[in-house]
Amino acid sequence: MNEIELKPHLTREYMLNLLRQMIRIRRFEDRCAELYTKEKIRGFLHLYDGEEAVAVGTIPLLGAEDRLVGTYREHGHALVRGLPMGEVLAEMYGKAEGCSGGRGGSMHLFSDKANFYGGNAIVGGGLPLAVGLALADKMRGENRVTACFFGEGAVAEGEFHESLNLASLWDLPVLFVCENNKYAMGTALERSEAEIDIHKKAESYAIRAEVVDGMDVVAVEAAARRALEQMRETHEPYFLECRTYRFRAHSMFDAQLYRDKAEVEEWRKKGPIVRFQGWLESNGLVHLDEIKAIETDVELEIDAAVAFAEAGTWEPIEELTQHVYAAARPPPPLLPVPSAETMEITYREAVKQAVVDALVRDPRTFLMGEDVGQYGGSYAVSKGLLERFGPERIRDTPLSESGFTGAGIGAGVAGMRPIVELMTVNFSMLALDQIVNTAATLRHMSNGQFGVPLVIRMATGAGRQLAAQHSHSLEGWYAHIPGIRVLAPATLEDARGMLWTALEDPDPVLIFENALLYNRTGLLAANAGPVDIDRAAVRRSGSDITLVTYGGSLFKSLDAAAELAKSGIETEVIDLRSLRPLDMPTIRSSVAKTHRLLIVDEGWRSGSIAAEIGMRIAEEGFLDLDAPPARVCSAEVPIPYARHLEDAALPQAERIVAAVRAMLRKGQG
Repeated sequence: MNEIELKPHLTREYMLNLLRQMIRIRRFEDRCAELYTKEKIRGFLHLYDGEEAVAVGTIPLLGAEDRLVGTYREHGHALVRGLPMGEVLAEMYGKAEGCSGGRGGSMHLFSDKANFYGGNAIVGGGLPLAVGLALADKMRGENRVTACFFGEGAVAEGEFHESLNLASLWDLPVLFVCENNKYAMGTALERSEAEIDIHKKAESYAIRAEVVDGMDVVAVEAAARRALEQMRETHEPYFLECRTYRFRAHSMFDAQLYRDKAEVEEWRKKGPIVRFQGWLESNGLVHLDEIKAIETDVELEIDAAVAFAEAGTWEPIEELTQHVYAAARPPPPLLPVPSAETMEITYREAVKQAVVDALVRDPRTFLMGEDVGQYGGSYAVSKGLLERFGPERIRDTPLSESGFTGAGIGAGVAGMRPIVELMTVNFSMLALDQIVNTAATLRHMSNGQFGVPLVIRMATGAGRQLAAQHSHSLEGWYAHIPGIRVLAPATLEDARGMLWTALEDPDPVLIFENALLYNRTGLLAANAGPVDIDRAAVRRSGSDITLVTYGGSLFKSLDAAAELAKSGIETEVIDLRSLRPLDMPTIRSSVAKTHRLLIVDEGWRSGSIAAEIGMRIAEEGFLDLDAPPARVCSAEVPIPYARHLEDAALPQAERIVAAVRAMLRKGQG
C-alpha cells in the first residue's frame, strides 16, 4: 500500500462512496434473504445486516497485494473487496459461474485475483490460516498485510489464542478484526466469556489493540488507518475490536428466541447506515435525490446479479471429482541407479538427511514444530539443524498443534514449502480441524484457485510401553480423507526419499514415521534420492499368498515370510508405502498370482485400512481368490502399558504366521 493511502481523505465524494458501499451490502443481503425463502439459495445463510461499517471502514484501506481472510458471514467482505456481485450470488446459488465454481456456497467465497482467501464455516478456523499467510510474507520480506475477520464467538476457540500468540511471538503483520456483534449464535457474550472486553485478550498477548464503535463507519476507518500505519512501520500484528450488532438472525434457520425484538429495534435506530446517512444529511453533505440515485444504482446492480445467477449453469456431474487434487502433478522423479557405495545409517538419520536436503535445495522450505529447534526434535531428527539453518527456517513452535499446523497451511497456500512436524500422531488430533477442514478442502472449495502444498510429518505406532495415549496408529483415519496424500515410509530409502517427492507435490502430504523404526540400522546407497510415492513395492516375491502391510509392520511381515518359507510356504510381501492413494493394481496383480490375501495393519480392525483393501479386492478381484481375504490387526483395546499386554495387542510375526497357516488349511480343505 502506498503511504498516501493511509492519510485521511474524507472528502464529500469519498463519504458518499462509504454510504453507497454500506447500502450496497444491505440491499444485496435483503435480496439474498428473499431468494433464500424461494429456495434459490440453500444451506446456511448468514447475513451481515448491521455490521456493514466494519467491512466498509477497513477493507478499502488494504492494498491489492494485501490478503484477506473472512468468516462464514463474508458477503460484505467479498463485495467491498471487489468480487463481482454476480459471481458472489452465483456462488450462493451453487452455479458454475460462481466465484468458487459453485463448490463453496455462501460460507466459502474465494478469489485468487482479489487475494480473498475465503470465508470459513469453522468458527475461528481462518485465524491460523491468516497467521500462515503473514508468516510466508515475512519470511520472503514482502510488505503485505493480512486482514483476518472473525466474530466474538471465535475468541473462545483455542485457535484464537494460538493464533494471536504466534502472531505476536513471530511479529507477523496480521490485522485481527473482531466483529463483536454480541451474540455467538444464540449465546450472549456476557454468558460465554469471563472477560467481555475482547481487546484485553489481545493485549495479554502483547498485541496493540483498541476498541472502536463498529456502528460508526468513520470511527472504524480512522481506527483501521491507525492500525495499518502502525503495522507498516513495525510489521507487527494489530487488533481491532469493532463493537457492532447483527440485526438479523445468526442464520436463516435461527428463530431468534434468545433476544427481545425491542432490543433489535433499539439497535436498528443506531445502525451504521441510519447513523452515517443522518450525519451526512444534517451537515448538508448529501441530498435525498443523491441517496435515491445510489439506491437505484444498487438495485440495478442487484437485478443484474440475480439475472446472472439465474442464467448460470450447473457444473456437469462428470466434473464431480475435479479439484480434489491438483490436475497437474510433477512427473515421477528420476530415480537414481543405486551406487555401489553405501553407508550404514539409521532410519532417523535418513529422515534427517531428507530434511537437510530439502532445506538446501529449496529456499521456500522450512521446518516448524514442537521442539524441532533447540531441543533437536522429540526423536532427535532435527538435532543440529538450528545451528546450521537458523531460527527462521528451523522454527520452534508453542504446544499449539492447531495453530501452527494452520499456519503451515497458510504458508503453503502463499507459496512456501513448509514441513510441519507434529511430535506424535496422538497430538495430531488437536490439529484435526485444520488438516480435515482446511488442508483437505481448500483446493476443492475454491474451485482450484488455492492449493495447499505442505508436508506434515509425525511419529506413529506402539511398542514402547507408553500406554494408550501415546501409542496410536491413526494413519488409517487420515487415509479416509480425500484431498490429502498419506505416506508410510518403512525402509531407509523411503525415509530418505519420500520427503523429497512429497515437497514437490502441489497437495498436502502426511508422512507417518513409525517410532520403532527410528533406531533401525541398515545400508543406504550414497546417492539415495527421491522415490516414487504413488507405487507400492514388492519387498519379497512369493506364489502361495499375498501379504500386504506398511510401516513398522513390514519387517514383522518379512520375518513371518522367512519363517513360513522354512515349511515351503512362499509369501509375497507388499509394502503399501502410500495409504492414500492405494496402489490397487500392484495388489490385484499379486493376488491374481497367489490367490490369497492377508493384510497386516497396526490399526484397529474396525474401520481399518485393512478392511478397505479387503473390500476392494472382494469388489475387483473376487474371482482370483481361493479363500476369503483375512487380516491381522491390533486388538480392539486401548494399547496397554504392560509389556506382555502391549505385545499381545499388536500384530506380531507369530500371529502373522498363524494366520497364514490357517488360511492355507482352509484353502486346502
